[in-house]
Amino acid sequence: MARMTLRVFIVNLLIIFTSVVDQARAKTCIDGLGTCENCDERCKAKHGPSSESNCGISTEVPLPLCTCYYQCGSSSSPPPSPKKCNGGVGICSQRCPEKCCDMNCAQKYNGGHGFCNTLGTFSLCQCEYPC
Repeated sequence: MARMTLRVFIVNLLIIFTSVVDQARAKTCIDGLGTCENCDERCKAKHGPSSESNCGISTEVPLPLCTCYYQCGSSSSPPPSPKKCNGGVGICSQRCPEKCCDMNCAQKYNGGHGFCNTLGTFSLCQCEYPC
């Protein structure tokens, strides 16, 4: 009976030790998200549902700021897709058709792609680029 109790004790000790080591390996990262408006929603949208947010005033800044705590290196949520911004580089014409527009956008905006968008009688060269 004493041997059985000792084995149970050793197994329990091993389980506790393993769980503490796993917790020590899981690093928590911190991301400052600016103002506290929709703090929890923005935190969860950016770092996944397991992230936690805190809205508080720091000693350096008198405004309440949103801080998001999440597990580093966790692949629970896919990385956010890059935002796309729009710009323009003028008018599309016979002298500057679709390919010319695309080339002008690539020169003006890093990673930009252009297309001609006809609005009424005008054909504008619009650019889409990562921002």
